Parts: sequence; structure tokens; C-alpha cells
Amino acid sequence: MPLPGLRRLDHVGLTVPDLDEAHRFLVDVLGCEYLYSLGPFQHDDSDWMSEHLDVHPRAVMVENRWFRVGDQAVLEVFCYTSPDQQVVRPRNSDVGGHHLAFYVDDLDAAVEHLRREGVSVLAAPPSVASSGEVVSSWCWEGGVTRPHPAQARPRQPGPARPAAGRRPCRRGR
Repeated sequence: MPLPGLRRLDHVGLTVPDLDEAHRFLVDVLGCEYLYSLGPFQHDDSDWMSEHLDVHPRAVMVENRWFRVGDQAVLEVFCYTSPDQQVVRPRNSDVGGHHLAFYVDDLDAAVEHLRREGVSVLAAPPSVASSGEVVSSWCWEGGVTRPHPAQARPRQPGPARPAAGRRPCRRGR
């Protein structure tokens, strides 16, 4: 049974190592709209942080900033300190690996803009680029995530096929 009343994605939360760097990238490079900030939040006398945010009880959410992407999506970007904080960025193949995709009108212009801004642009994943539906290019900006612009293209005729060798993800071992 589906979630009653589900309408759309409201926001995505990301924790970054440098909130000012993330702010510059999101606003100055991608063109997101900065909305507002909250924090700091900490609870030294209870387990509130653990119970409500699934972080160490003594973690401090130093600040979080909210950004609008285009006309709908919202990013909530956190800066935390925590006694048990891990600072290694997961790869896409790791549990917790992730990326964000943004639609753009002109992929080539978007990629050139990112390169001019010093963003590392990777090759597009073949299964995405060859699908005929969306052409994309991957990039990485150190403090944020793996954003990549995507440009919609007309769907090519023929049935959709999974990428060779792909198996569905399973829980457990």
C-alpha cells in the first residue's frame, strides 16, 4: 500500500565538511537560491539529538542552510561536529553513496560552465547516456556531493533494457 497523500519530494538533507564552500558552490556556481539558516542545535543533557536526528547524543548541528534548486527542489545542507563523525566520502558503490541530478536546457553549456568554475567533470555513465532518454555528465565539487546536470532528449523507439550485467540490489548478505 502506498504512503497516503504522497505528493512530491520535499527536500534532501546533506552533511558537508565546509558549509561556506557548499554555499558558494550552490549559489555562485549552480545558481541555487539561498533561503535561510538555522542552528546551532545541541542537547548536552539528553539524548534528543540521537532520538530525533539519529546522530551521536553529543553531536552539535553547528548550522544548516536551506537552498532552492530551480522552482521546486530544496536542499537542506548541514554542518555537524560529533565525537564519532566519519569524514570519508562514500563512493557511489558504497552504502550511503549518492548523487543529485539537475535538468538543464543545454548540457554542453552547463558542462563548460562547471569546468570554467573549476569543477571536476567526469564522463557520463554509459547506461544513462546511451538510453536515449537523458544525456548527462557527472561532476564532483569537494564539499557538496556528486551533482550532475542532465538534459532531456526524445526517447528512442524500442523496449527499455537493463544495463548488461546489472542485478537488483538486495538487503542483507
